[in-house]
Amino acid sequence: MKIKGIITAMVTPFDENQEINSKATKQLINKLISSGVDGIFILGTNGEFHMLSEDEKVAFAKIVIDEVDKRVPVYVGTGGNSTCEVIALSKKMEAIGADALSVITPYFLVPTQEEVIIHYKSVAESVKIPIILYNIPKNTGMNLEVSTVAELAKVKNINGIKDSSGKLENIKNYIEATKDQDFCVLSGSDSLILKSLQLGATGAIAATSNLLTELDVSIYKNFLTGDMDTAEKAQKDLEVLRTTLKLGTVPSILKKSVELSGIPVGPARLPVTEPNPEVVEKIKEMLNYYGISCNSNQ
Repeated sequence: MKIKGIITAMVTPFDENQEINSKATKQLINKLISSGVDGIFILGTNGEFHMLSEDEKVAFAKIVIDEVDKRVPVYVGTGGNSTCEVIALSKKMEAIGADALSVITPYFLVPTQEEVIIHYKSVAESVKIPIILYNIPKNTGMNLEVSTVAELAKVKNINGIKDSSGKLENIKNYIEATKDQDFCVLSGSDSLILKSLQLGATGAIAATSNLLTELDVSIYKNFLTGDMDTAEKAQKDLEVLRTTLKLGTVPSILKKSVELSGIPVGPARLPVTEPNPEVVEKIKEMLNYYGISCNSNQ
């Protein structure tokens, strides 16, 4: 499976009772696909995987998989701290039709590189579908070392890594170490999409594409056609949103931005709270910058 292009790290829509909002989920999916994304990535950091129960994760994934209906691949986050629980959830996601799984490194108690190799190999053996490693050291407390990724890339169904370290050196080294394997390196840092592609990454798993879908897609498409000036301009243009996202706890600002743009994805789950009125005004200014009309009912 060639993992490539702009894959949206989709938010999980909730209603006013903080329950999964099926209608808004379908609305967002269809907006993303019609805007040209190459895949949907659910239950990641911006998808609040850490806030959902296992039953909720399976129910949400089923809604997404059914609505996408094979139009693009669906990548499902099944990572956690317990290898046993990750295997159980991974099997369930495979059974309901996930195209691939994303597995974050265990967190809270930081495993050694040897332990994380055992963890990933055990998960990979339990399913037949592709697995993407997910490296996000600032959230998990550990960085997947190059030698670890090189070792895991030898496993038949470990086919890629999403690197959200924010370090180009990581991306570069992962690409170099796995060049002889059937393995894809993807940027998980939206500020580095173009630079990662230029180094040999095959795409990006981008949260900003929940809102600025066409802009993210244009970075990739213009890169493919060799129009680096246009790709660079699109990359730089993401910064206004990225600066605004820093005004609150993930994913509160992104969800409010999408909501104000017209898709009622609801708030983040508590303890993450809604942005205050001053921040909402800054979000509206950001939307105005991009020419996105603000839904005043939200």
